[in-house]
Amino acid sequence: MTPPPAHGPADLVITGRGPADLVITGCTALVHDEGGRAGFLDDAAIVVREGRIDAVTTTPAVAGLQAAERIDARGQAALPGLINCHTHTPMVALRGLAEDLPAHEWFNDWIWPIESNLTERVVGLGARLACAEMIRGGVTTFADHYFAMDTVAGAVAQSGLRANLGAAFFSSQGPEGRAASVEFALRQRGAADGRITTSLAPHAPYTVDDADLAATAELAREHGLMVHLHASENRAQTDNSLERHGRTPIEVLHRAGLLDVDVLIAHGTGILDRDLPVLQQGTGRIAVASAPRGYLKFGWDTTPVRALREIGIPVGLATDGAASNNTLDVWESMALTALVQKSTQRDPAWLTARQALDHATLQSARAVGLGDEIGSLAPGRRADIILVSLDGPHTQPVHDLAATLVHSARSADVTTTIVDGRILMRDRRLLTLDVPEIVAELGTELPALIDRSHGKRIQDYEG
Repeated sequence: MTPPPAHGPADLVITGRGPADLVITGCTALVHDEGGRAGFLDDAAIVVREGRIDAVTTTPAVAGLQAAERIDARGQAALPGLINCHTHTPMVALRGLAEDLPAHEWFNDWIWPIESNLTERVVGLGARLACAEMIRGGVTTFADHYFAMDTVAGAVAQSGLRANLGAAFFSSQGPEGRAASVEFALRQRGAADGRITTSLAPHAPYTVDDADLAATAELAREHGLMVHLHASENRAQTDNSLERHGRTPIEVLHRAGLLDVDVLIAHGTGILDRDLPVLQQGTGRIAVASAPRGYLKFGWDTTPVRALREIGIPVGLATDGAASNNTLDVWESMALTALVQKSTQRDPAWLTARQALDHATLQSARAVGLGDEIGSLAPGRRADIILVSLDGPHTQPVHDLAATLVHSARSADVTTTIVDGRILMRDRRLLTLDVPEIVAELGTELPALIDRSHGKRIQDYEG
């Protein structure tokens, strides 16, 4: 369909070095050229050794190569594993519980009272269920920002997924909240055989004061950590910040020094034109995570993807937590990003299917701080690979594979999910998690979890 990748000739015969760990043959592989542009290689083969992609070539080139395991992927597309750049995995336990509400009621009357009932057991069960959902949807990496994060780290280790994890804190917790976030980040960094990276996780500028934000920036710089927080989630937050402080949330982050360290900003639908030069001048690795389904549900604006892209800010795809988004389907986020951008920009030529695939792969990898490790099928990258069936009536015929993947394919078309060369799902069968067992155990915890009669809440939402 398009020329082979720039990193090597497609007819290279793979020999020597002994047997491979895994060889995938017969697929159509999504590849990137030296400029990062997406293309496709037909009848492709992917060779995996020691958790990394060793070669991307053609099927005939690996005919004589011995391998511990082979997958015949004829009729399927091979993609880099999808990345959920911002979520709260344990919140799957609250899926569908608080619907059709404005954000302040959603938080104050439902979510924050219920979250005061959280136990580590519920967090662990929710995180495991979320991991199962993401594996089935072709997600191989996620960025999580929540409570009881050691338990979430345990779910990551069990599931086989890759994750960037941060322990959320509010200034109302006092110095202990920030200290606990730092301690978690340093202790869990590199856990799960290196699949876990960590961030500092102040909740948001409206729940974390300027002194705590500035201290977080210093700690991030000192320890080489990323910061993952909510900011400019919607226009009302931005307007409230301007009224109270005379600065937008982005300007608050700038003043605190958080734009001069690596930072992942969740949502950003309230980013204004005046914020763009502030972001552009930041010296850190700045990225934004966009979860369009949730914005549609709350009636918010959407992330200004085009404006951010024009100033070089990566925008990764996300779902947010399932309590607001109802799903952890990054496939849907990719399609909605393309469609919502066309609608808001009044431009059918923006965002194209190939641009949407770019956001789902390379830009999402950069957003979670793993731009050199994942996000493309290329030698040296971690072997995070998904196979997607193209045999369904809804994906045929294929005239433009990029359009088919973005606008026709579904998460249920993912047949195989691989992380670090390990198969986590084969032919739609999960290999690392027992969903019926998780669901049954979680069900016993729900009555106590959703009880709001105590009148407590973990925080107040004022925006």
